[in-house]
Amino acid sequence: MPPEPGLRGRWGGRRRSRGGGGGPNNSRPAAAVRCAQGGPSFAAPTNNKPMAPRAALLLAALALLLAAAPGAADTGVFQVRRKFPAGGDAGGNITALRAHDGRRHGRLLAAADLKLGGLGLPTDTGLYFTEINLGTPPKHYFLQVDTGSDILWVNCITCDQCPRKSGLGLDLTLYDPKASSSGSTVLCDQEFCAATYGGKLPRCSSNVPCEYKVMYGDGSSTTGFFVTDALQFDQVTGDGQTKPGNASVTFGCGAQQGGDLGTSNQALDGIIGFGQANTSMLSQLAAAGKVKKVFAHCLDIVQGGGIFAIGNVVQPKVKTTPLVPDMPHYNVNLKSVDVDGTTLQLPAHIFETGDKKGTIIDSGTTLTYLPELVFKEVMLAVFKKHQDIGFHNVQEFLCFEYSGSVDDGFPTITFHFEDDLALHVYPHEYFFANGNDMYCMGFQNGGSQSKDGKDIVLMGDLVLSNKLVVYDLENQVIGWTDYNCSSSIKVKDDKTGATYTVNSHDISSSGWRFRWNKTLVLLLVIVVSSYLIC
Repeated sequence: MPPEPGLRGRWGGRRRSRGGGGGPNNSRPAAAVRCAQGGPSFAAPTNNKPMAPRAALLLAALALLLAAAPGAADTGVFQVRRKFPAGGDAGGNITALRAHDGRRHGRLLAAADLKLGGLGLPTDTGLYFTEINLGTPPKHYFLQVDTGSDILWVNCITCDQCPRKSGLGLDLTLYDPKASSSGSTVLCDQEFCAATYGGKLPRCSSNVPCEYKVMYGDGSSTTGFFVTDALQFDQVTGDGQTKPGNASVTFGCGAQQGGDLGTSNQALDGIIGFGQANTSMLSQLAAAGKVKKVFAHCLDIVQGGGIFAIGNVVQPKVKTTPLVPDMPHYNVNLKSVDVDGTTLQLPAHIFETGDKKGTIIDSGTTLTYLPELVFKEVMLAVFKKHQDIGFHNVQEFLCFEYSGSVDDGFPTITFHFEDDLALHVYPHEYFFANGNDMYCMGFQNGGSQSKDGKDIVLMGDLVLSNKLVVYDLENQVIGWTDYNCSSSIKVKDDKTGATYTVNSHDISSSGWRFRWNKTLVLLLVIVVSSYLIC
């Protein structure tokens, strides 16, 4: 049997927790990839003082939340702006937020000139997607970005059950390899297929396509075959300036989608994986000398829009922490957690790394998930000065009414990582507003979400927003700094030595607008770095 391929599936079950399945060396579900003609499938990888009455009430509320099992009866209804402009009931259901996190687990970002849409608030889209151009002549495709999976795939013309319409208000396009003069099918005896599977597959013969099948932890799946075609992108050539560029990339032509990937409610044309494996678009572009394996994002979750760049960010400077070696996700070493400057007393095993444990930076997830013990200690510290607050367990979220500024009334939470890198999470980044004077907690108890994810600290979009996050895969480090994501950054063109300004963007002025009830969600734009070479 050949070694495991480098393809990985989306994390977690059908919820917005990053619960995860049980693939080797990580908490992900198995993802299978196989070749045609019956090719085999492979798994991818206290003190004792009497308690004050108010404190007792707080603990009771927290106990209620911690004990709530998935699927328990709701005790309230969120006043949410619908994540999708069509389909579903008019009121929306925040439970779908966790389901969507589950569907997105493992799908994160990576490679070329892309426009990013959506907004990462739980009460908005809760996801990000991008527009890319493939083929000759080029056609447009909208893909969900995912830094946790390793292939790009689009719905194929041969797919009878693939959605033709999207609840996001997008026009979907089926990829037809025969309609592109630059497209070609990857065969099972070609180098890409052999490299993906760690060697030539048994029963592989000439003219047999190299198939893929990815099984996701939420029960959805995609099956198809690999093709190679032209990718069009914009290359940064000056301050706020770009010129067209192109590259050849190998990606999946999805012939059959299962689960929610085959429905129209939140349909896109596919998924673009920005993981570390050689099959990702970023890795392919780097291998072709088009880019270096360095990218950065800055998500403006307050105003919408933001920055996404591939290339060496020279301004602002960021401190970094090492990535844990030989892990499929962006795993880092967490050292301690402070609330309002006081270090929480947590057991040592919380900070261990390995299979089904450790800390993951994941911009593909909206919320943040903490082991039950950490979740409880953080909640007690956050609400220490507000023991008179009444809590509501609304669809398994801890919610409360508060009329003042949460940033003035609640403490900052700081996560400390190896090499003295701190992630400061401010109240407006761990709470999210849900109607007038109503706030809900953006942290979730991972212990009640998934057996496999109960010991994992998973940090999503809310705590990463308003920060420039740099993924330097060349040096196997990741770093960040607080930043105004509606401003600009500077990237260095290693080819010329020049430094160029990359601005924040939105493409609503180009006509792409999405409304959740009466709220306009500005689209984020992924800005391509100056590393891209025509």
